[in-house]
Amino acid sequence: MEKVEWLYKTFDEETDERFGKDPSQRNLEELKNTGIINIDKHTGPTSHLISEYVKNILKTKKSGHIGTLDPNASGVLPILLDRSTRLAPLFQKLDKEYIGIMHLHKDISDEILIEFVENKFIGKIQQLPPRRSAVARVLRGRYVYEAKVLEKDGKDVLFRIICESGFYVRKYVHDIGQKLKIGAHLKELRRVSIGKYDFENNQYLKIFDEENSISLFELAKIADDEDKLKKVILPAEYCLPHIKKVFVKDTAIYNITLGSPLYVAGITRVQKGIKKDELVAIFSLKNELIAFGKSMMSDEEMIKAKEGVAVKVDRVFIEKGIYPKLV
Repeated sequence: MEKVEWLYKTFDEETDERFGKDPSQRNLEELKNTGIINIDKHTGPTSHLISEYVKNILKTKKSGHIGTLDPNASGVLPILLDRSTRLAPLFQKLDKEYIGIMHLHKDISDEILIEFVENKFIGKIQQLPPRRSAVARVLRGRYVYEAKVLEKDGKDVLFRIICESGFYVRKYVHDIGQKLKIGAHLKELRRVSIGKYDFENNQYLKIFDEENSISLFELAKIADDEDKLKKVILPAEYCLPHIKKVFVKDTAIYNITLGSPLYVAGITRVQKGIKKDELVAIFSLKNELIAFGKSMMSDEEMIKAKEGVAVKVDRVFIEKGIYPKLV
């Protein structure tokens, strides 16, 4: 992804240290209330069960998972904790990276397989969802951004794929077998990251990956160790590189927590590239997520306008009372 650029409405970004705090300064209870933990799911349980296990281990009130993994699949499964469950819309339609083993029913030359997987069966792929899927069984298009054959051992093929949300890798493998007229099925599947593919720059931004994940077994072992838990629960703010941001004055925050939209007068700076009707996040000058909603103006309009609504708030993240009414 390109370097973030900002447009400034005012260069006065003073903030009152009595109210709020940088996410890096949150204590364990605050992290449990507003954080996200990236679980390395093992095969067997459903994604919903993993979410419930995390809730019970950490003793939180609520939990929810980002993306769904088949019970037979393993890998990255981020869990939203308590208030961070409000942020689910910000993580919808994220792209996924998988490593899998495709078993061919008949052998085929490495050259033909590689040419087909890496150059032909890529781009927008039409899929009919499996019978057991939770969505309607109608033909739909989903993108395969990258696909690579990593290794071939007889009829077993180790492959890597980066694809759009809602893409069925199991069906993809089956369809490859059908197209090659040799038959194939998915033997193993592991999700190694969740992120966002940048079409313009042909780059994939990893948001959650194996490196910042923890297994349920490891989580249970450190459940009573405050210092270790603080290292594995990520502040939600750290997980939003794919969402454009608007920073606001301390004086604007109180009204936003009451449900008011963000007016241009409350803005200090906006991320370059914001378009009208885009989902954007509203941040404090201490890097706290305040709320998110739909932009009613482009970035340039937010900077130049003297009045008007810049962002129509959808959901408030920060708790009421952290920032009082300020003048």
